[in-house]
Amino acid sequence: MGLNGRGVVLVIGFIVVQLCILVSANVVFQVQHKFAGQKGYLNALKSHDANRHRRFLSAVEIPLGGDSRPTAAALYFTKVQIGSPPKDFHVQVDTGSDLLWVNCIECETCPKESDLGIPLALYDPKDSSSAKTVGCDHEFCTSTFTGQSDECKAGMLCAYAVKYGDGSSTAGYFVNDNVKLDQVSGNCQTTSMSGNIIFGCGAKQSGQLGSSDQALDGILGFGQSNTSVLSQLSSAKKVKKVFSHCLDGNRGGGIFAIGEVVEPKINTTPMVDDQTHYNIEMKSIDVNGEEIKLPTSILNFVKKQAVIVDSGTTLAYFPDEVYNQLMEKIMAAQPDKKPHVVEKMFKCYKYSGNIDDGFPVVNLHFANSLSLKVLPHQYFFQIEDDEWCIGFQNSNIKEKDGEQLTLLGDLVLSDKLVTYDMENQVIGWTDYDCSSSIKVKDEESGNVYEVGAQVTLE
Repeated sequence: MGLNGRGVVLVIGFIVVQLCILVSANVVFQVQHKFAGQKGYLNALKSHDANRHRRFLSAVEIPLGGDSRPTAAALYFTKVQIGSPPKDFHVQVDTGSDLLWVNCIECETCPKESDLGIPLALYDPKDSSSAKTVGCDHEFCTSTFTGQSDECKAGMLCAYAVKYGDGSSTAGYFVNDNVKLDQVSGNCQTTSMSGNIIFGCGAKQSGQLGSSDQALDGILGFGQSNTSVLSQLSSAKKVKKVFSHCLDGNRGGGIFAIGEVVEPKINTTPMVDDQTHYNIEMKSIDVNGEEIKLPTSILNFVKKQAVIVDSGTTLAYFPDEVYNQLMEKIMAAQPDKKPHVVEKMFKCYKYSGNIDDGFPVVNLHFANSLSLKVLPHQYFFQIEDDEWCIGFQNSNIKEKDGEQLTLLGDLVLSDKLVTYDMENQVIGWTDYDCSSSIKVKDEESGNVYEVGAQVTLE
């Protein structure tokens, strides 16, 4: 599969309140937050995470050929154009899954409308002059599905099927077609380009994926397997297998870029080898310098995979033993104030001052001396003028051996440039003003472009 034009850097902009567009990277998308403008959204965020994590559990049990990542409901969505002539599709943006797939014309169980207020579409390969189905003897299919299968032979369509722990499922077949992208031709200038990408044509959805609740046309995954758009672009020598995001916790904007970031520089920590998700090794946690005792499941070298970095999750989840210590030390900062519970799950405070002055800083320490500093305004949600809720939660998420997981979502990743580097098997970050710009490198030309988040309503 080839991409027309020069080497590319893909960029996605995040916006929490409005639609945004980035105009200074090799390829640009518009991205919107699923809960933009919604009041009383705390329960929706927790529900979003709960559905996602139930799918985490099942994904470990039921692999999809070589792709065992969960196709989970992502927090952000974007619009892509597929086919000739191009047609618009709204897809979820997700670092926790791999496939790009969209609902197809054969689908009778796909949602017909979305409560997100966006038009839904069905992809029809017959309507696209550039569409080609992918057969079982295609290299993409044989490399994705390891081992021999009597159910997939030459002359048959290369099919996929995934079933999740919450009962949701998706099934269909792979198609090769043009995906239209906006390529940067200079600083703040873009030109249109097309790339041939293999993606899933979803013929059947069930459960949450077939519901109108937050329904979209499909999912755009940024996982590690060879089925992802990122892997396909990397195999085509168009980008390095690296992506970064910078989420503005104050203004709600940000940057999501595929390719090498040359400025700012970041420190990194090794990924845990051979894991399904993006996993790193946690060494310790402290609250204003007071260390928290970590359970042996996190400290044990064999079980380093317990710490997952996932920008598609909203909150931050810790094992009970860690969560209870965290909450105790945070609440000790205001001994005269008693927290109240909102929506039966969030501990909240009435607080009229600067939240950073009233509560402690939480520091997470990882291998290779990399630390993640989380300020109070980052781990608190402000739901009213003087009402703040703590976003840390006890995980109730377990591995197959019963050990609880630690999962770090957007809550602790905001106001930082975070890079996932599969080339060197590291993840890193640095504190950063995500409303400003970063510099990315075009792999083929060597040119460096400035990338910034700008808010535009369309």
